[in-house]
Amino acid sequence: MGGAAVNTNDRHGNERLKDLTSWDADWRGLRVVVTGIGVSGFSAADTLIELGARVVVVDAATTPKAEAQADTLKIVGAVDVLLGPDAVLTIPEIDGEKPELVVTSPGWRPDQALLAAAKRAHIPVWGDVELAWRLRERAGRKTPDWLTITGTNGKTTTVGMTESMLQAAGLKAIAVGNVGTPILDALRDPVDYDVFAVELSSFQLHWSETLSPAASVCLNVAEDHVDWHGSYEAYLADKAKVFENTRIACIYNAEQIETERMVENADVVEGCRAVGFTTVTPAISMLGVVEGLLVDRAFIAERKDSAAELAALSDLGPVAPRHLVANALAAAALVRAYGVEPAAVREGLKHYLPGKHRIQPVSKHGDVLWINDSKATNPHAAAAALAAFENVVWIAGGLSKGVNYDDLVKDQAHRLKAVVLIGTDTEALEASLQRHAADVPVIGQPKGETEEAQTSGRELSPIFGDTVMAQAVAAAARIAVPGDTVLLAPAAASMDQFSSYAHRGDAFIQAVRELVEGQAPTTEE
Repeated sequence: MGGAAVNTNDRHGNERLKDLTSWDADWRGLRVVVTGIGVSGFSAADTLIELGARVVVVDAATTPKAEAQADTLKIVGAVDVLLGPDAVLTIPEIDGEKPELVVTSPGWRPDQALLAAAKRAHIPVWGDVELAWRLRERAGRKTPDWLTITGTNGKTTTVGMTESMLQAAGLKAIAVGNVGTPILDALRDPVDYDVFAVELSSFQLHWSETLSPAASVCLNVAEDHVDWHGSYEAYLADKAKVFENTRIACIYNAEQIETERMVENADVVEGCRAVGFTTVTPAISMLGVVEGLLVDRAFIAERKDSAAELAALSDLGPVAPRHLVANALAAAALVRAYGVEPAAVREGLKHYLPGKHRIQPVSKHGDVLWINDSKATNPHAAAAALAAFENVVWIAGGLSKGVNYDDLVKDQAHRLKAVVLIGTDTEALEASLQRHAADVPVIGQPKGETEEAQTSGRELSPIFGDTVMAQAVAAAARIAVPGDTVLLAPAAASMDQFSSYAHRGDAFIQAVRELVEGQAPTTEE
């Protein structure tokens, strides 16, 4: 048939890629298209250029930041950088030939035009994490082990705790991946790391194939990113990839059967163990909680009839909601699988500093508690936040990402005193509130510019997002009385009115400071 020659060449090209399994392999002249010029894409392009590959970077953006990134890459040697909507519709040629590989930024959907074209042309597509795994071995350098972490919620907290525990054990460790520091940047760091704590999103796992971590965990799963994956089943399948080829231990959530099934179905290295974690009394081969203590019944010889004390709930801070305890146990299971002693688990938890925007106390004024959980970008995360409080004035809404809010509202309705809506896409949330919390007052936001933007297709400015949040905080302040909690836990993404969940959280913090505490505006991070 006419495609025979193409298939032969594809097999030849793929044979070369199979040999690219270390920094010192022959990457010279490899024709690579990198999609995206953000943090991950820039890091991938910069690394490939250093390796001697022939690189073309494409991105739909034409912002000053994108153009500045493009100028930097051109200086260090990229073949070309193509910006603008037309640049991402077709596969560019490199030196007059089709590329041998596409390395994509994690947010690019598989059905995006260029990536779909690559699939049709039998051009392999890797993510930056797959590229990093293949580059981890380098002559004269220590090869870091990987402890991989995914889940719908709690990834960043768990990866931070894991990093802290590893460092408390005296290991050179760093949190990388979806947490903010690209793995490729850490690999090129002059520090010889012993181990990476790797946060992996479902997007990154989708584009990964050959990872073989020392230990891995899926913290939990709930409906999320259905618009990206196409279905909840596809989302679960990508999350489950975190367990593939694990060498020492697959850590699962014993309170969620889906994660246990993922481990049961995973193709792992012979001898790999399945270890559960639970927020109640643990069975054998689990970590859990007994009388206010975090304990280990998995990584001790006497696990049949005893447990090793790892830490106290009080080591997690003044507030230890259930999901935080689960995160700590998951992190502890990962590092215990890696050989870290119990004392380092406790020290790591004591020294761990939680990040902003995750159940972050902002103010307690007039006996009203104000909590910022802007990082709750889906119903599962919002449910965990709501479950930690009673008498809640809930600030919620944003880009829903195609999820359903019925279970969230039904389960948490008894905690709700009122709901203050933000966001341009609140219909699904409003419908769930009407069905399952009809007696709870719902305060909508003024339409105005939001409605005009939806109609015209223009983008909202970040300043408008700050105004929206100020209005929401003012509305909540009028409702809240002593003993109430005002909780920002949007259960939705932020990009309709804010540049990020961090911007959304910072806007909330600033609005609370100005209105509730009477402080002047600040430019602090």
